Amino acid sequence: MDLKKKRWFILGASLLINLCIGSGYAWSVYAGPLSKLFGWTAAATAMTFTIANAISPVCMITGGKIQDMFGPKWVIFAGGILFGGGIILSGFTKSITWIYISYGIMTGLGMGLVYSCTIANTVKFFPDKRGLVAGLATAGYGFGPVLLAPISQSLIASYGVLHAFKVLGIAYLFIITIGSQFIQKAPQGYKPEGWEPPAATATSAVTGKDKSWSQMLADPLFYILLLMLTIGATSGLMIISQASPIAQETVGVNAERAAFAVSLVAVANMAGRITWGAVSDKIGRYNALPIMYLILAAAMFMLTMVGTGQFAMFVAVTMAVGFCFGGFMGVFPALTADCFGAKNNGVNYGFMFSGFALGGYIGPIMAATIKAGNNGDYTKAFLIAAAMSISGILFSYIVKKIHKSELEKEKKIARV
Repeated sequence: MDLKKKRWFILGASLLINLCIGSGYAWSVYAGPLSKLFGWTAAATAMTFTIANAISPVCMITGGKIQDMFGPKWVIFAGGILFGGGIILSGFTKSITWIYISYGIMTGLGMGLVYSCTIANTVKFFPDKRGLVAGLATAGYGFGPVLLAPISQSLIASYGVLHAFKVLGIAYLFIITIGSQFIQKAPQGYKPEGWEPPAATATSAVTGKDKSWSQMLADPLFYILLLMLTIGATSGLMIISQASPIAQETVGVNAERAAFAVSLVAVANMAGRITWGAVSDKIGRYNALPIMYLILAAAMFMLTMVGTGQFAMFVAVTMAVGFCFGGFMGVFPALTADCFGAKNNGVNYGFMFSGFALGGYIGPIMAATIKAGNNGDYTKAFLIAAAMSISGILFSYIVKKIHKSELEKEKKIARV
């Protein structure tokens, strides 16, 4: 098969694999039943989600380096064993430490290995559609809870949360390990036949040379982008990790309707990855980012107005959060490749993805801690997240100014 056509098949396999590891977004469906079964606090249970999100970027860096050298197939295979195996072992948990190790550490390691390969490798196959394809590849990750939250909720209701872990873990392990065998390494510097890179413009991302991870870490632009990703991830992961308990405690719905809300947020998450990825290809990454932060800030502020019985408003506002969060997840893999080159994007995006880990720590823990200290009220957490999102607008204009300066330097060098 011609590589220009085969790359779409590889994208499809990556989507299916990411669908499985995206089940981590359905954690809030498990959190309540686990707390009820073992008597754990909301903060203690939320730490599981935080650990998984903190571990995965570390493994993304390692996995990215390995796949840049040897290809993604067997890295994904190993990640599938860790991810599926971790969830299976979660079904045998008897203590909070056990769940931290099985679901937090093992699945986090698996997620990092798999995600580093499916995203970075796919982006290399599509230099002509980088934003759109990064959005599509990450959409599989975001779409997981759409299917898996209701399935998980049904299994939990019928057989209990521990049995649900065992069944789902076996399925994930099988799908990921088999799917990995259909993944092919992208050729170095691949360009589809008939396509040439467009000239840099005022709205396109910085188009510099390929940078190693050490060169990237020496670039101030990396740290601004890292902070921006952290800001975007904080609100999104706060809502994704706590959507079910927030819906039940603030709006007053039952577990089934709360799981439905989790699924709708996941739909918005998926749609945001594809939509904002495509939009960023058209108007530029730096022009798309401030719009995303503005919508996110407004949505987090509106969450403070949601009360008992306002389920429709809760769903609409949390879907807006999910839509923007998905946008950050879809845009940043492409943005990292734009700014620091596609050659080392597996490793480079692993470092950039640590912003996701920081957001995964700040968002869920902040929500759970503020809730515990304010008689179950999340308002202060929502307001802090809204303020952070407003600061993201400012940072968007700062990086755009840096980009403009880089373009002017390149033009001067070209004229010499």
